[in-house]
Amino acid sequence: MMKTQNSKHLFFMAISSLFFIACNKTAVITSGDLQIKFDKNLYTKVNSLTNSTSPFTDVFQLSDYLETKYFVTDKFKLTEVNSFKFNEKMGVGTETILKGNFLNGNQVLTKIISVKTLDSIPNMALYEVRYVNNSQQDIQVKKWVNNHYKILSKSDIPDFWAFQGSSTSERADWIKPLKPGFFQKNFMGMNQSDYGGGVPVTDIWRKGGGIAIGHTEMVPKEVSLPTDFDKYTNYVQIGIEKEYEDGFTWNAGDTLKTLSTFVLVHTGDYFSALRQYSELMQKKGLQFVESEPDAFESMWCGWGYMRKFTTDEILNTLPKVKEFGIKWACIDDGFQIAEGDWRVDTKRFPGGEKDIRKMVDAIHAHGMKAQIWWAPMAADPGSEIIQRDPNVVLFNATGAPQFITWWDSYYLSPAYQGTIDYTKETIRMFLSDWGFDGLKLDGQHMNAVPAEYNWNRPLAYPEQSIEMLPKFFQTIYETARSVKPHALVQHCPCGCCMSFYNMPTTNQFVASDPTSSWQVRLKGKTYKAIAPHTAYFGDHVELSDNHDDFASSFGVGAVLGTKFTWPNDNPFANKGSLLTPEKEAVWKKWFSLYNEKMLSKEEYLGDMYDIGYDIPETHVIKKGEILYYAFYNPKWKGNISLRGLNIKSNYRVSDYYNNRAVGIIEGGKPNINVDIEGFLLLEVTPIK
Repeated sequence: MMKTQNSKHLFFMAISSLFFIACNKTAVITSGDLQIKFDKNLYTKVNSLTNSTSPFTDVFQLSDYLETKYFVTDKFKLTEVNSFKFNEKMGVGTETILKGNFLNGNQVLTKIISVKTLDSIPNMALYEVRYVNNSQQDIQVKKWVNNHYKILSKSDIPDFWAFQGSSTSERADWIKPLKPGFFQKNFMGMNQSDYGGGVPVTDIWRKGGGIAIGHTEMVPKEVSLPTDFDKYTNYVQIGIEKEYEDGFTWNAGDTLKTLSTFVLVHTGDYFSALRQYSELMQKKGLQFVESEPDAFESMWCGWGYMRKFTTDEILNTLPKVKEFGIKWACIDDGFQIAEGDWRVDTKRFPGGEKDIRKMVDAIHAHGMKAQIWWAPMAADPGSEIIQRDPNVVLFNATGAPQFITWWDSYYLSPAYQGTIDYTKETIRMFLSDWGFDGLKLDGQHMNAVPAEYNWNRPLAYPEQSIEMLPKFFQTIYETARSVKPHALVQHCPCGCCMSFYNMPTTNQFVASDPTSSWQVRLKGKTYKAIAPHTAYFGDHVELSDNHDDFASSFGVGAVLGTKFTWPNDNPFANKGSLLTPEKEAVWKKWFSLYNEKMLSKEEYLGDMYDIGYDIPETHVIKKGEILYYAFYNPKWKGNISLRGLNIKSNYRVSDYYNNRAVGIIEGGKPNINVDIEGFLLLEVTPIK
């Protein structure tokens, strides 16, 4: 029998256990709309109790198991169920503990499942699964699997939509419709030389609602969240698994504990699931910094001139940047001697630090703030920091330096004090010595690191490098803010789904090299689900569809940005950044509208419309009593519903981009007929 703190708990647990054994049926756990049923073999059914969501499954499933060298643990005969209330740091709730035994020849195993539900976060259950090897011999474990579910199709078109939170060099969409034959491993470790990490959550939804799973550890972990939609089935499979590449020896008498994981159900798309996941992690102790007010101001970046920019090109563009009302100017890649030697390149700045300080002074003289590009944890072979201290380099399991292919650089170890000291030194140079006001942290390599095997200075354990990465970025943030209390610390993990564990210590997210306007919008919705009060930068508009889609940033509440060149292009730059007279009129209009509305500071209502199934695609921002609706479709004509209106009020509807009145509507009759070509931005104001 489990130990308890008092006799009252002991009595309650005993009664609970005896009741279950006498009935010999299923155990049922509910939280809000979530219902979990356990049968006598510890198989489960996970469903939603809402009428709008048809069952995810109609049979009991093997949801948590071990795959060993010779067998898979399946049926554990349920022997005990106990439930009791708890009051912990993350809140008040109910914990249910289920035990069962498994026999396979000479193998005798016990499974213990703890399922916690929180009063403050309904629809979610937190899992901790342990296995005890009661056998007389060791067992070779290949992997463990938690929260493995088969979710039935209900013949929607498409069958499913999904949020997939991993990162690879493909830089694929995080939100996507699932077609039969789809598979994605979603490994949260390194997937290529300088790609990995992400948000350890998978969400699958159909019309009406969905189901999400993930892990809730306080540091990054090397696990996978595979999504498999076999073309010969009518269901998609998801789960959380840890593979042991060389096998894990599970000694007789020992306990194997999996990661802490969760399952939750929701209506609509994935937005509310990510919001609840973030709320849970914050209750557990993950603290997000407050966004710097200056982070909501628009930005211009010198990257239009590429790495071979000249100082005159930057200085000559500043008057036009100021004319647009843009508040930030960024000096991008190319000012430095090398990655790992961030001193000024005297080929570009003959006067050295004196010249770059003059450039910062010029930006300030135009009434703007200055930002500098930086690739932390990257150092070229032979660069200053590596010559000074070779131990800064991160060596992976092969015994070789971990390589960043994008810059032909080496990773620096985030767990080594020498790296941390050099990083602090560099920040002080940027912000104090040179006078910059903010940092642009850039590079896909920032999202994850591999386990570290530098035998010259071994860590406590190789995975310590993985777990210390978020602390490294916390150090960057805290150092920057100690030097300049209002410093902007922008985190741009080029094309990656940003590591959830790096999010708490940035005060500006970035669309980070979007491959389409769709990515600008879906990334905005994702970040606003996780950290609703942190600024989101839509990146340079030149990266959007047709290189001019400001509307996609505007409609999701993103900070506007551009990298235009003026009055000429750098001969080494990509064509298309030159600000022509035709483009200038468009740019001026959008930045003027941005400064007028400042929707990036307002509340994004991400659960109003399903980004997958609602057509046209719709986003909503609330500013006081006014609602701003953004609709996107290449070409669409028909009836749209303005959700979220007060049925007792009347509203004035206007197309605020075209400064055109649309009409008056009743809150109880929120439908209007519209024509959409690309986008439609509506301002809906209550009539007093």
